Amino acid sequence: MNTVASPHFAYRQDTLYAENVPLAQIAARFGTPLYVYSRAALTAQWQAFQQTLAQHPASADALICYAVKANSSLAILNLFARLGAGFDIVSGGELQRVLAASAGIAGVAGRVVFSGVGKTEAEMELALNAGILCFNVESAAELDRLNAVAGRLGKTAPVSLRVNPDVDPQTHPYISTGLKTAKFGIPIAEAPRLYERAAALPHLAVEGIDCHIGSQILSVAPFAEALERLLALLDLLEKRNIPIRHLDLGGGLGIPYQGTDAPPEIDAYLTPLLDQLTGRKKLKIMVEPGRRLVGNAGVLLTKVEYLKPGEEKNFAIIDAAMNDLMRPALYQAWHDILPVQRSQRQSDAPAPIFDVVGPVCESGDFLGLSRPLALAAGDLLAVMSAGAYGMSMSSNYNSRPRAAEILVDGDKTHLIRRRENIAELYALESLPPAPETA
Repeated sequence: MNTVASPHFAYRQDTLYAENVPLAQIAARFGTPLYVYSRAALTAQWQAFQQTLAQHPASADALICYAVKANSSLAILNLFARLGAGFDIVSGGELQRVLAASAGIAGVAGRVVFSGVGKTEAEMELALNAGILCFNVESAAELDRLNAVAGRLGKTAPVSLRVNPDVDPQTHPYISTGLKTAKFGIPIAEAPRLYERAAALPHLAVEGIDCHIGSQILSVAPFAEALERLLALLDLLEKRNIPIRHLDLGGGLGIPYQGTDAPPEIDAYLTPLLDQLTGRKKLKIMVEPGRRLVGNAGVLLTKVEYLKPGEEKNFAIIDAAMNDLMRPALYQAWHDILPVQRSQRQSDAPAPIFDVVGPVCESGDFLGLSRPLALAAGDLLAVMSAGAYGMSMSSNYNSRPRAAEILVDGDKTHLIRRRENIAELYALESLPPAPETA
C-alpha cells in the first residue's frame, strides 16, 4: 500500500493522530462521517508559497489568491485571510462567504479576483459594490455585460482576460481547462482583439492577464509552456499601448494522493516560472492555489457498518458515501484509506481485499476499490487527502445530512460546522393545499 506520509496526520503507537489529538477521540466526540482539518498543515502550505514568492526578485509584491472552490469553510477562509491571502472566487456566493469569514480584517475585498464563465448581473453588482481587485473575464459577451453593469452603478470595473493558451495540462479531462476544447477562457489568438475592445469600453480598466490551465497537475512543463505564450501576448499588448499591471499565473499544482504521485515541491514549481520573468518589466504576480493548500490538510473519518463477503468481491460498507466525498465516483480518484487504530490483524499478511463502499443507492458509491484492509465492523477508517473538493462538493443525496467539520489546532479541537439534521434538509420546502374534492 503506497500511503501518503504527512507530519500532521501520523501514527503514534498504532493510533492515527491529527496533530496532537487521536482521531478516534475526535470521532467518539463528534461522530462520523466527519471532516477533520489540521491548522498546522494549512499554515505550512501557505508559508511555503509565501516564502518562495517573497524571496524571488520577480515576485516581491506577489499575491496568493486561495481558490475558494477547493474548500469554502468559513474557518479556513478566515485562517487564510488572517495570513494575508487574497481569494479566487467563481460565484457571488463564494464572495459572500469570503466577506463573512473576513469581517473585521481590513482590505480583504480588495484582494479578491472573480473568475468563472457565467457571472450574472447580480453577481457583478455585488462584486463591484464590494470593491474587488479584478474580474477575470472569460468571453466577449461578459465584457459587454460588465461594462454595462459598471456604467449603471457609476463605477469602473478592473478587468483581466482569462486567456486559454491551448496547453495540455496532462490531467483528468474533467479538470483540464486550458485546451481549446474547454469552455474556459478566451482563445489566445483572439485575446489581442478583445484587449483592444476592453481598453476602448468606457467603464472598464484593463489591469492584467490571467491563465489557469487545469487542476492536479504533476509537472512544471505545462505551466512553463503556458507562461511562455502569455509573455508573447504581453509583449504584443505593450506594443499596442495596452499596459498590463499584473500577471495571474492561476493554480493547479497537484498533491500526492498516493505514494506513486510525485508533484513538484512548491519552490520547484514556482522558481522556474518566476525565472522566466527575470529581466522583464515589473508586474504584480498572482497565483491561485486551492488543492495544494488544503488537499492534504484534511481527512474524512468514517465507520465500518458491515462487512459483506461476496463470490467475486468483498465489501466494507461504511457510513460515509459519495454524497460526502464525490471525487472517487466523479473522477475515479484515488484516496488512501487507513485504519484509525492499527491492530494485529492489520499487520498480518495477506490482508483481505475490499471495495470500500457507502450506503447510497448507486453502484458508483465507493470511496476506494480493491483495498487490502484487515477490518471488523465498527472499525474507524480515515480517508486521506480529503481537504480539497470534499465538503465543498458534498450533497444531500438520499436525504443524507452533510458531515460535520473539525479544525485541529495542536491539542485542541474546534467544531467549525455542526452536522445537519434531517429537518433542516426539508425546512425550505412546503406542501401545496390538499386537492378539492368534488
